Amino acid sequence: MRSKLVSLSKNEDFKSILSGRKISNKYLTIFFKKLSDKNNKKLNISFVTKKKIGNAVSRNKIKRRLRNIMNDATKTMNLNLNYCYLLIARISVLKDPYENIKQTLFNDFGKIK
Repeated sequence: MRSKLVSLSKNEDFKSILSGRKISNKYLTIFFKKLSDKNNKKLNISFVTKKKIGNAVSRNKIKRRLRNIMNDATKTMNLNLNYCYLLIARISVLKDPYENIKQTLFNDFGKIK
């Protein structure tokens, strides 16, 4: 199943997702919650990297990596499109190999039902 990634834009959406459930691992923290006013045909997901992690180049590299992993996840996994997701990255995403991050993220999204 291929679905388009749609980013969250409203501040209220971010605040409400932060009050939802979360899963943490070595690479990032995944917040997820059902939002009633969102499109269930597309994957509503946002990627956040804090300024503490590094300069703009490294933060954008982290977001590109995560976006690419999520595009692979939508092709191979059966993700729950009823949820909106917020991924907050840690510094280890930049330093560790891509395949390790991908495997960990796939395991965590497999836990979300």
